[in-house]
Amino acid sequence: MQTVTSIKELRERLQAERRAGKRIGLVPTMGNLHQGHLRLVESAVKNADFVVASIFVNPLQFGPTEDLERYPRTLEQDQEQLQAFGCDLLFAPQEQEIYPQGRDGQSFVEVPGISDLYCGSTRPGHFRGVTTIVNKLFNLIQPDVAVFGRKDYQQLHVINRMVEDLSMPVSLIGVGTERADSGLALSSRNGYLTAEELAIAPALYATLKTLARALEEGASDYPALIEQAQNDLEKAGFMRDYIHILRRSDMLAANADDRELVIIAAAYLGAARLIDNIEVSL
Repeated sequence: MQTVTSIKELRERLQAERRAGKRIGLVPTMGNLHQGHLRLVESAVKNADFVVASIFVNPLQFGPTEDLERYPRTLEQDQEQLQAFGCDLLFAPQEQEIYPQGRDGQSFVEVPGISDLYCGSTRPGHFRGVTTIVNKLFNLIQPDVAVFGRKDYQQLHVINRMVEDLSMPVSLIGVGTERADSGLALSSRNGYLTAEELAIAPALYATLKTLARALEEGASDYPALIEQAQNDLEKAGFMRDYIHILRRSDMLAANADDRELVIIAAAYLGAARLIDNIEVSL
């Protein structure tokens, strides 16, 4: 696996692969890779001839009080793991390479409406930062296929909307959430949890499963179900952010007539903000 840090090197290498008729796959990441990221690489390897991973801690998707400076950066370890899982090229640029006009001077891409809900409400501007960097990576790499994790359910929905709205010639693949044996969704931010908090953290997914089971058994008072789930999380030691029961098709509030649902949740535990989701078919 080769690592490049400049757009010039990236384009030169990809030009040769594209000339050879290879199908290009992309796995965008912020590094500090775990098994969930590596499952994305495995999927890309299965669906492309030449796999590019990117590692870039994107400042545009962090709020002013968030963890940009302390976000874990483990490039050498990440390189070893990517190579072991069949990645062909790593693009690991510095901020100046991606945003030569600086953060404030950068043009941006934004998906209206959905970007301001749920995580977008808690983290204003977050999804504008996500769609801007993903759009830029798509322009630089021109992948045939790009792979994202379904743990970030809203993020994948927003990116899919961007691809559809702007008629981008890239196919998106969503890969299921990788979990620890306890059920906790793997995340780079799990590293912020203390040992005591790690013992509590699986309660987020357990609560979603309980809520999903109630829906499957016919419960239909969604506000009451959500409030009970929030109370259960608080008793476990979480501070609430949100839980929503949504239609999968458009990620808007579900009603009793909807059959294909997704429950999304975010909650604070110590220094970490954890997110998770579970799909439900009625």
